[in-house]
Amino acid sequence: MNTDNNHNRDARSSSPLWGRLGGGLLLLLVVMIAALAFLGIRLSQANKANEEMVQLFELEKAEMEDEYSTFATQYDEMQILISNDSLVAQLEREKLRTQQLLEELRATKASNAAEIARLKKELKTVRTVMRSYVIQIDSLNQANEKLVKENTRVRNQYQAATKQVEVLQEEAKNLSDKVTLASQLDATGIAIHPRNKRGKDTYSVKNVVKFAIDFTIVKNITASTGERVIYVRIAKPDGMVLTKNPNHTFAYENTKLEYSIKKIIEYTGEEQDVTVYWDVEEFLSAGEYTVYLFSDGVMIGEKNFVLE
Repeated sequence: MNTDNNHNRDARSSSPLWGRLGGGLLLLLVVMIAALAFLGIRLSQANKANEEMVQLFELEKAEMEDEYSTFATQYDEMQILISNDSLVAQLEREKLRTQQLLEELRATKASNAAEIARLKKELKTVRTVMRSYVIQIDSLNQANEKLVKENTRVRNQYQAATKQVEVLQEEAKNLSDKVTLASQLDATGIAIHPRNKRGKDTYSVKNVVKFAIDFTIVKNITASTGERVIYVRIAKPDGMVLTKNPNHTFAYENTKLEYSIKKIIEYTGEEQDVTVYWDVEEFLSAGEYTVYLFSDGVMIGEKNFVLE
C-alpha cells in the first residue's frame, strides 16, 4: 500500500504541470517580499520626512513666538512715547490682540499644520498693522519735532523781546528816577534857634520855650510849582519825636511817620526861605536833638543841635 502512494507522489512531482505551479508560487512569494520591502522603505522615508517636517514646524513656531512677543513689547514702548489718548487706546487694543495670538500659538502643537498656518497668516497681518503704526507715530514725531523747534524759536523771540522790554523799562525807570530826583525839593541852610521867654537864643534846656527852625528851599526849575507840604520831625535824644497828636503822621517808604510840624508853602520854582515854630509844652532833656525835613515822601534835609 505504501509503495503505491510513494509511487503516485513521485509521479506528480515529476509531471510538467506541477513544476509550473510551484514556480509561479515561488515568483509570487518573491514579488510579495519585494513589495513589502519597498513599502517598508517608503514608510521609513515618510516617517523621517514627517519628523523633519515637525522639527521645521517647531523651529518656525519658536520664531513666530519671538516675533509676537517682540511686537507686544513694541506696542508698550510706543504707548510710552506718545501722548495722544486715542492712539494710545488703539495701540493697547492691538497689543492685547497680539498677546492673545501669542497665547494661542504657545498652546498649539507643532504637528498641527493647519493652526500653525493660520497663526502665521495672522502674524503677517500683525506685522502689517505694526508697520502702519510705526509710520504714523514717526509722522507724529516729525510733526512734534517741527512744533518743538517752532516753539523754541518763538520762545527765544519772546524771551529776547521780553529782555528788550525789561531793558527799556529799566532805562525808563532810571530816567524817571533821575527826573524824580531832579524834581525833588532840597532844603539848605537849616538853622535851629532854641529861644527863651524873651525870644533870645538859649541852649540851656531848662530855659527853652520855643524852637524856631529856618531853612531855604533851593531853586529848582524841574520841580513842579504850586502848593507843597513840608513835614518837620524834631527827634529828642531818646529818638522819640515831639508831636502834639499821635495821629499826626505822613507816608514814607510804605510806612507812617509821626511829624512835629506841618508847613504848606506855595512853591514857584525859585529859592524860598521858610521858618517854622515849635512851642515847647513837654519836658525836654539835655542832649543831642535832630531836625528832619520831608516833602513828597522824600527827606530833603536834616540838622543836629545840642541842649545843655
